[in-house]
Amino acid sequence: MTLQSLKYRTLTPEGRKQTKEDFRIFFQLVDNDLKSRYSGSAFGIIWAYIQPLVTIMVFWYVYQVGFRNAPVDDVEFILWFIAAFIPWTFFSDGTVTAANVMYEYSYLVKKMRFKVWQLPFIKVFSSLRIHVFFVVFLTGMYMLYGHAPDWTWLNTLYYSFYICVLLVGNAFLTSSLTVFIKDASQLINIVMQIGFWLTPIFWSDTTMNPTVLRILKLNPMYYATTGYRYALINHTWFWQRSPLQTIYYWVAAAAILAIGSLVYRHLKEHFTDLL
Repeated sequence: MTLQSLKYRTLTPEGRKQTKEDFRIFFQLVDNDLKSRYSGSAFGIIWAYIQPLVTIMVFWYVYQVGFRNAPVDDVEFILWFIAAFIPWTFFSDGTVTAANVMYEYSYLVKKMRFKVWQLPFIKVFSSLRIHVFFVVFLTGMYMLYGHAPDWTWLNTLYYSFYICVLLVGNAFLTSSLTVFIKDASQLINIVMQIGFWLTPIFWSDTTMNPTVLRILKLNPMYYATTGYRYALINHTWFWQRSPLQTIYYWVAAAAILAIGSLVYRHLKEHFTDLL
């Protein structure tokens, strides 16, 4: 969109009307995207919430009831676990579903007037809707276990935004590459499985060898998962973390976004020929 067209939309009634229509269509696509994932099932979109909840319940029963794991960081194991598991689920779901978005919406990609760059955002917002529910569920679990709400819990919004930036960059990159490399989506699934264990979900800094920990901290999702724990357990604001660490992770997120956008811009003109 050029600066002139942006001014037109901002200053004229016709432009504002068109912008509102674009937003309406976008959020309608987000809504339809969630419904289409489970269109053939009896419970429909409810499965998007049931599956992670069942996973959490299984971990709760196995580790809290069965193995009776000791508290971690002075909180019950299940609370410590889900504080990192829920942001990881958001990141993993958004990354995996975005990889095939060009194929899934190939009929829109081939439409000359459709803004194809919106498709990765549709997948990110679709995953974000589910994540909002689980953030509410997460805070509810903490209150259920007797933890009083604290203003620092609002940090979850900040870290969710950080994950969104990562997801948009990933979505542009993976969705573009998948058009040319059909097996890319399978590789992404494998990377997510490995990434689960490289992210501090089942482990903490104190359980890791210092040398190994320095390597694992290069993982951009380290910042988000530990951030949720800092907010909910340690009541630490994001600006109270190491400034150098914060700068590194935001530079990494910006780099992923820039690379993803660059790859998309260079490959988009070939999408219609390959889909």
